Amino acid sequence: MVSQTLFNERLGFVFVCSVSNTKRKNPFYVLIPEGQAVTGVIMADQLRSLDYRARRAAAISLCPEELLIEVLRKIQPILF
Repeated sequence: MVSQTLFNERLGFVFVCSVSNTKRKNPFYVLIPEGQAVTGVIMADQLRSLDYRARRAAAISLCPEELLIEVLRKIQPILF
């Protein structure tokens, strides 16, 4: 999730980036470091809004802060 917790709780939506194990050369892909519960690359150019309540979605792991910062850096030029 890349959206703020307060936003998520109030609206029931989250913004997420897709994750893939297909490693292509793409400047918007961020490699997930080894040792994490999730493997592959975070596709920062595949930002999605999901109704997590309707999907009954739950977080499966926490993202290291450095990884989140890198993903947000990749998203910034797309949105601003």
